[in-house]
Amino acid sequence: MIRAVRIATKLGLTIDPSAEPPADMVDLLADVPSARLFDEVLKLLMHPAGPEVFAALRHYDLLRPMFPQTHAVLESDAGAASEVLINTAIANTAARIEAGKPVTPAFIFAALLWPAVRERAADLEREGMPASPALSSAQSHVVSQQVQRVAIPKRFSIPMREIWQLQPRFHKRRGRAPNRLIPHPRFRAAYDFLLLRATAGEVEQELADWWTLVQDDPATPKPASGTGMKKRKRRGGRRRRLHEDNEPPADDE
Repeated sequence: MIRAVRIATKLGLTIDPSAEPPADMVDLLADVPSARLFDEVLKLLMHPAGPEVFAALRHYDLLRPMFPQTHAVLESDAGAASEVLINTAIANTAARIEAGKPVTPAFIFAALLWPAVRERAADLEREGMPASPALSSAQSHVVSQQVQRVAIPKRFSIPMREIWQLQPRFHKRRGRAPNRLIPHPRFRAAYDFLLLRATAGEVEQELADWWTLVQDDPATPKPASGTGMKKRKRRGGRRRRLHEDNEPPADDE
């Protein structure tokens, strides 16, 4: 059915209502190998028609067996903001694909799973866990559950988690914290993700605007690059004592 949705949506076709699968057939997607579903997700969402495909997945209840944690959040009272975030991420990816710009599945998966990560982290914080460990624990839990349905290779799951892990650092705007964050290899992706969160109303737009101005300002100081030279350790050792050579007396001839 997911292939039918993908092909019909991309070609602008309509699926006959008589061909819509019953709920018990949809649940059979849980038996499909996770690696195969990963390939299908890329074909579904990494495409200019990604927004329409995602809407069709929601309409035919196909998101539930593939991303059950995401589906649960979207169906909750707080699901509206999460749906805005995911739809915006997919739409931005589609626009980049049409423009011939590079895209990465890590960003799409980060958007799809972030609502579940955020909810899990909030629950752990309410139980008394500090914010940073709560976020890390929530990431591990959500990803471990998700890969049982749709595989996420490490080349994508690692940058995905880095995007999440950098989000709290955007709230640290004093002192040298911004200068330490901007050179981070995942800063740009994490910043784009911050913009998504602002669009969804998850963080204040003022925060996103501040980071836009800071990184675009040529006068923004950057961390001084080190010389790469390590201070040499002075080699220890015993001083050699100088001994005066005493010539043995010459033999009498």
